[in-house]
Formats: sequence, C-alpha cells, structure tokens
Amino acid sequence: MPVCYYILAVFKAQVERELSAVAEHQVAFLSASSVEAPQDKSLAIDPEANALSVSDSTSDRLPPTTEEKQKLRKIAGRIPWVSYLLCIVELAERASFYGCKTVFNNFLQFPLPKGGNGAGAVAKNDPNGHAGALNRGLQFASAMVLLFNFLAYVIPIFGAWLGDTKTGRFRAIMYGVIIGGVAHVIMVGGAAPAVLKAGNGLAPFMVSFFLLAIGAGLFKPNVVPLIVDQYTDQTEYVKTLKSGERVIVDPETTIQRIMLIFYMCINVGAFFMIATTYIEKYVGFWLAFLLPGIIYILLPVLLMWRYKTLKRAPPQGSDLNNFFKIVWLAIKENKGKVWAKNFFESVKPSVLATKGKTVSWDSQAVEHTRRTLSACQIFLYQPLFYLNNGGVGTVLSNQGASMTTKGAPNDLIHNFNPLTLMVFAPIMSFVLYPLLNRYHIKFGPISRMTVGYSSAIIGSIVGAVIQWRVYKTSPCGYHASTCDSVSPVSIWWQLPTVMLGAIGELFTAVTAYEMAYARAPEGMKSTVVAINLAMQALSSALAQILIPSIKDPNLIWAWAAPGIALFVQTIIFWVRHHHVNDEKFLIRETFEEDYPSLTEKKQGTSKDQSAGGV
Repeated sequence: MPVCYYILAVFKAQVERELSAVAEHQVAFLSASSVEAPQDKSLAIDPEANALSVSDSTSDRLPPTTEEKQKLRKIAGRIPWVSYLLCIVELAERASFYGCKTVFNNFLQFPLPKGGNGAGAVAKNDPNGHAGALNRGLQFASAMVLLFNFLAYVIPIFGAWLGDTKTGRFRAIMYGVIIGGVAHVIMVGGAAPAVLKAGNGLAPFMVSFFLLAIGAGLFKPNVVPLIVDQYTDQTEYVKTLKSGERVIVDPETTIQRIMLIFYMCINVGAFFMIATTYIEKYVGFWLAFLLPGIIYILLPVLLMWRYKTLKRAPPQGSDLNNFFKIVWLAIKENKGKVWAKNFFESVKPSVLATKGKTVSWDSQAVEHTRRTLSACQIFLYQPLFYLNNGGVGTVLSNQGASMTTKGAPNDLIHNFNPLTLMVFAPIMSFVLYPLLNRYHIKFGPISRMTVGYSSAIIGSIVGAVIQWRVYKTSPCGYHASTCDSVSPVSIWWQLPTVMLGAIGELFTAVTAYEMAYARAPEGMKSTVVAINLAMQALSSALAQILIPSIKDPNLIWAWAAPGIALFVQTIIFWVRHHHVNDEKFLIRETFEEDYPSLTEKKQGTSKDQSAGGV
C-alpha cells in the first residue's frame, strides 16, 4: 500500500506543478489547438514542461522537412493527464491480479503447514517452511499456474473482438471489471481457515480461478488502446524550445514513453506480490487474497469518475472484416503461396480491376493489412522469450525452495522482476532514449527486441549455472527439490536471472505493445494487442509440454535448453525482420480523417456514449 500511496502522491504533485507551466503558455497552447483536431480540454502533462516553450512563429506546428528530420532531435509530446490516470487503473488491476497469482503455487502445491494457524501460514519456529493449503504437488501446481497464464492471455482475443466490433473498448473493460470483482470475493471465501481445514478449498478456488482469468481477458486488450487513444496529436511537427532549439515532437517517441509509463505501472502493481508472499507465509491465504481485492475496488471508482473525460472510440467492425477478406483473397490469388514476395500486391483494387474484379476496400486498407500481419509475425517470436524470462513455469520458485532462504519466502525473488522494471523504465524513457535521439542514433523496434532477447538468454545461462551449484551443494545432490534439507547457496543468487529477464522485457514486451497499437488500423487495435498477449498463452502451452521434465535431476536443462533455443531464434529474427527498423511507425490516414474516429460526437454516433456507464 505505501507504494500505491507514493505513486498517487507523485501523480498529484506532477499535476500541480504542470498547472502553472500550462497557464504560462495558455495563449500559445490555444492558438496551436485551433490548428489541431479536437483535443481533450482537460489538463495535459508535458514531461518537459519546465524546458519547453511553444514559439509564436508561424513555422511551429508544421510537419518537419526532410532536412529537419535529419538534423533536429526528437522529443516526446504532451501526454494527457487522463492517460496517467488510466495507467493507475492498470496499476490497481495488476496489483490485484499478480497479488493473487503469485501465491497460487504454494496454495496448490504444499499442504497446510504442521503447527501453523490453519490458514496456510507456517509455524513460528519454522522460518524455512513454505506456506501451503491444498497439497496437490509440484506438477499439479505448475500445470494450474501455466493454465491460468494461458487463459488470461487467450481470452483477450475474445475481449478484443468484443471491444473492437461490438461494445466499444470502455464497456468491454467494465464487463471485465465486474467479473473480476466477483472472482476476488469467491477467492477470499474459499481461503477461509474453516474451509481449508475441512478440505473444501479446491472447488471455490477453481471457480474464482476461471472468473479472474475471464475478467483479466476482457480488461487487458482494451486498456492499452484506450490509454494511447487519449493522445490524439499523433503527427510529427516542429517545436521551438525555450532555449531557442528547434526540435521535432515525435508521436513514436511519445507513444514509446506512454508505453514505458504504462509498463512501469504494471510492475508497480506487480510489486504488490512481495506483500502477499509474506502475508501467505506469516498470516494466511485469506488475507493474501483479501488485500488484492481491496485494491481492485479502485478500478470501478476511477473508471466511472473520469467516464465523461475519456475519448472512447466507437466499435468498428469494418477494419476487422476487411482484414480477413484481404488475407483470404491474397491466399487465393497467390494459390496458397503465403511466402510470395509481393503477396499483397495481387489484392490491390487497381490490380484486381485489370481482372474485372471489384472490391470494397482501397489500397490503403491493403497496406494496413500488410503492416498488421507483419506485426503479428514478429509477435510469434515472443513465446520463446517468455520461456526464458524467469524460467519455465514454477522452476524459479522450485529452485528457491532448494536454497537457503533465512526466513525469506521461496517465491520472493521473482518479485524483483517488477522492482527492476520500476527502476529501469524511467532510466530508459528519460535518459537512454533521449540520449540516443540527441545523437541521432536510430534504435528501431527490431533492434530493441534483439537486445531484449539477448538479455533473457544471459539470464537463462545464469539460471542453469545456479541450478548446477544447487545440485552440487545439496545434501541430496541431484534430488534437491524433494530434499528435507536445503543447499547452502543463498536464494539471493537468483537475482541476476530475474533482473536480466526484466530488462529484456523493457526492450521486447514494451516494444511489442507499441507495434501492436501503431501498426493496426483503428478498428483492430485491441485485436492486435490481444494477439500480442496471446503469445504469452502460447508460451504457457509450450511450458506445459515441458512440465514432465521439470523435476530432478533435469532442472539444469529446464534453464539451458530454452536459452539455447532463444539464441538460435534471435539470429533468425534479426536476419528476417531488421528491415522493419526503417519502416514508418504509425498507420495514419490524413490528419483530419483520424480524429473523428477517436473523438466522441455529441450527436450520439458513439454507441459507448449512448450506453451510459457500462
């Protein structure tokens, strides 16, 4: 909770600081707004407000010339404050989600501790013991944790379809919030000491287990586009700083910053896992499930509070329909040769017209489809990365249970993944990327993802070496996981593995979110985000295949084999896709055409607006 209070305090202070900065430039801001498409009249936070000033020169707000693109550095533009608020909503949702998820393994794997309080907590005289409740064993626990990951990242495909084509993103989010709230209530009741002692904890847990996955599946794919949609000024323009320096306000840099802030908020929320791991061990599972449920209350409160402020894109089924029609016709025209060099050329209206065929789409829709499909192909490289981010399934927790903990929970170290992300995300957003822009060093999406993959490879190698040392020093040798005694190797040696995986996430997962939004047409943004999320489900499915090998004496290869596979894949990835670094970042139509799809109309054309709160 102190972390949440801290984030809210920083957010409040930032808003108050920017009020004076925006007031000073109000005249310039209003004149610029008259050139722009309709903007949110609420306060916009400029991360560089103390350093930037909009010039009254008529040259400002104009797109950069080719020469200016080569000479001027790029900076992030204004981020609407409501985008920050939505990031806090994501923080609360992830705090509740991960706060529960992180204790699933111990809840399922281990029995109620002897001498404990009956709620799953360990006896006071057993600092190296493990919290437990249902006593279903390692493989069952690993399978259920992986199933949860699979469902939570496959269901978003349905949630995205719902938000893009039927209900609108906001309403889909609210449906997910309601279902998730019910899940939290059932989960707390199923972890009551009386229920656990009677051996009846599995049934209510499984009900809440599936409901929580469904709720997350409706929420997750729609919140990313909703956050970025609030930033409507998605075109490059030249701006003059207070110092007199002319710079380019770049939508790619701005969206990159939004996604880093978003991802940092995810992991501030995920950092709440540390609290629940200690609570499960020393108090019990009922409280470990209750506190995430309390935090979850922030979701409906904040969403309904700013309902009228949000820009809510209406559902659009045409983009998704055109996508499938174009892909299907391209397959037919190329006689199934999906690898053909000019695969999409054959379905452009001008080409089809020479064959006497008329279609309902234009050449721009074909280009949109090509870019969207290209992004989806890149996402296919993600599952192997996720297998290398902290190990397969619960192998990290299992390794920790075989090491000397000195009172620390065996699943504690995994929580340093979000801590690392919280530290390095601001460094990348405000130090690394601006430095690269200053020196005109292009660090494109494929380059960033390649660096992320390399970081995860090193993390897996470190994990394999640690597992080898555990086997060598354990009293039971290569059967350390089932040993009553532990290796003298400290659990804190797991930190490099976790931190390297987290740094890899900032380069790969954040970039994948950026590409999912930027390379998809308006009516498919949630769907493409969901496809990206589904790669985590595919990773869980691959991990399920590996579950039989996640046992002594094979745990060294549970780390090494995925690392070797990712190394080979990274080489293929770079060779095949490095050209994407040079492609245009955003799919954009003309400046005027984009805003009507992002801004609600008072005439009631948006189904979201006419539907009320939910």
